[in-house]
Amino acid sequence: MPKVMGGHLVAAMLAKEGVQTIFTLCGGHIAPIYDGCLAHQIDIVDTRHEQAAAHAADAWARLTRGIGCAVVTAGPGVTGTVTAVANAYQAGSPLLVIGGAAPTAFQGKGALQEMEQVDLFKPITKWSAAVPSADRIPEFMARAFRIALDGRPGPVFLEMAFDILADIVNTDQTPLPERYRTTARPYPDPRAIAQAANLLRNASRPVLIAGSTAYWDDATEILQRFAEETAIPTYLNGMARGLLPPDHPSAFFLSRGKALQQADVVIIAGTPLDFRLKYGAFNANARLIQIEPDGTQIGQNRDADVGIVGDVRATLEALLAALTEEGGVSFAAWRRDVEALERAQAEAQAEYERSNATPIHHFRLAREIANVLDDRTIFIGDGGDVVAMAAKVVRPHAPGLWLDPGPLGCLGVGQPFALAAKKLRPEYKVLLLSGDGSFGFNGFELDTAVRHHLPFVTVVGNDAQWGQIRNPQVQFFGEERAVATKLAFTRYDLVAEALGGVGVLVEAPDELRPALEQAFSLDKPVVINAALDPKGLAHMAGRAYVL
Repeated sequence: MPKVMGGHLVAAMLAKEGVQTIFTLCGGHIAPIYDGCLAHQIDIVDTRHEQAAAHAADAWARLTRGIGCAVVTAGPGVTGTVTAVANAYQAGSPLLVIGGAAPTAFQGKGALQEMEQVDLFKPITKWSAAVPSADRIPEFMARAFRIALDGRPGPVFLEMAFDILADIVNTDQTPLPERYRTTARPYPDPRAIAQAANLLRNASRPVLIAGSTAYWDDATEILQRFAEETAIPTYLNGMARGLLPPDHPSAFFLSRGKALQQADVVIIAGTPLDFRLKYGAFNANARLIQIEPDGTQIGQNRDADVGIVGDVRATLEALLAALTEEGGVSFAAWRRDVEALERAQAEAQAEYERSNATPIHHFRLAREIANVLDDRTIFIGDGGDVVAMAAKVVRPHAPGLWLDPGPLGCLGVGQPFALAAKKLRPEYKVLLLSGDGSFGFNGFELDTAVRHHLPFVTVVGNDAQWGQIRNPQVQFFGEERAVATKLAFTRYDLVAEALGGVGVLVEAPDELRPALEQAFSLDKPVVINAALDPKGLAHMAGRAYVL
């Protein structure tokens, strides 16, 4: 009978699910998985911290709309991923973390790096379990894939002891499952569709907000058609950025707050009513249509007049069909009103985007970055106010070209996200905008980028402070009582050079564009250290920090 090692079964299941790369930090407990990956032509990217490995796997999942996998050793290797797993859980990202464990014969005896791992992950995953034997690896992995990708996606954790990974099993008795999950879409209740269509037929000022679930449900085409045929003003957040092209007549970016206060019907498609939407505290008289694959999200923080449980793409298709049957609807007049709101906001912001001040204004940095992006550039935001400002300027040209931490507000995702993006899409340019505080979390992953030849560009917005916290702190308590929020003006460009990359210091706004263009022409990781005005956003302290 053909025989195979447990670690090879892990790799075989990853290959069956289409996983092309794992992200890891080495450890003896997981060595059999590495050998299996070599046998199944799965690339291995070894990072400098387990948190980075899991963040990178999260980004892989987001960009592929599939499973991203991090493999880490036991104990501190596993705990090193906790922040990244929590971030993936909040963002709805199907991350699989495989954690090694001490051999089962030594568990409970004080083995090296032994600790309770499965329970650690239960509150921040959709499923956390230990594989009991090598012959059950395919079964457990199939279940992990199924749970991670079903409904609202999310992370899962599997613990695999060293002896289980090293055990030899007969392949005839351990077949790989073939049809272990469905790709069928959950279609909405026709009664709910009829109720939603009726609300829209009687509306005059509706607004549509699409979030990350619309991206996961591949709703690009129907969202564009829905917006075109109804002329409904549309706003995008999270991974939904880019589902409408920036020049689409129904795509708006700056006027959401004002439009929501005037709206009489609001459609929320695949995003929670969390802090980003002020917990639903917009026009109290507006009727709410909420579309979610997870019914537990409906009615949270605000009553939903119509709650629709279903796939976002399927739901918008059904809703548009219902509206078309009755002759369709058009909100062109209301869209012109929103265009006026948008112009007013853009004109007020343009003054900062054109600023020639030195040190550089945050908005000017964002404008210069936006000017070099195209439909073959993946933009990654990692930081506080520097990224919040970029969100008001940068317009992704297509879906999958914008990555940010998500609703947990986790800093440090930038370098790992960039590693994954460049590994997956080597033909694309990858631009990371990082705050100087954020860069400190995983900046050493530049070493990983150099070793694996992943040439992406990092722009560090360096105002020598934790600006999103410090500016309100100064406003509330005064300069003399602003503590724990000041940083040094560190030469991150020289850090890049020390790690084998290229570093550029930019101190004036007219130096930004040439530096960016040159950076993309190089075949190495580049860090552009941009000196920003620490007081540039002081007048906005406590405002405008919603992605």
